Amino acid sequence: MENRIALIGIIVKNTDSVEALNGILHEYGSHIIGRMGVPYREKSVNIISVAVDAPEDVINAMSGKIGKLDGVSAKTVYETA
Repeated sequence: MENRIALIGIIVKNTDSVEALNGILHEYGSHIIGRMGVPYREKSVNIISVAVDAPEDVINAMSGKIGKLDGVSAKTVYETA
């Protein structure tokens, strides 16, 4: 399967899920191009963007696992074909 480039936007409201989130990011580390995290203390959330280069099914699996974490939401944007 051909690789796609995508950006996964993550909002973390529940800091208890951060350890599990980091575990997922580590699991897919070979596909991650880069990541940036911004703590938004005034709203008590963390905003994370993760750039990936991987087959679409791998990206979907990663995003799905992240989105299942308590207090965490994730949306994926793909490069245009």
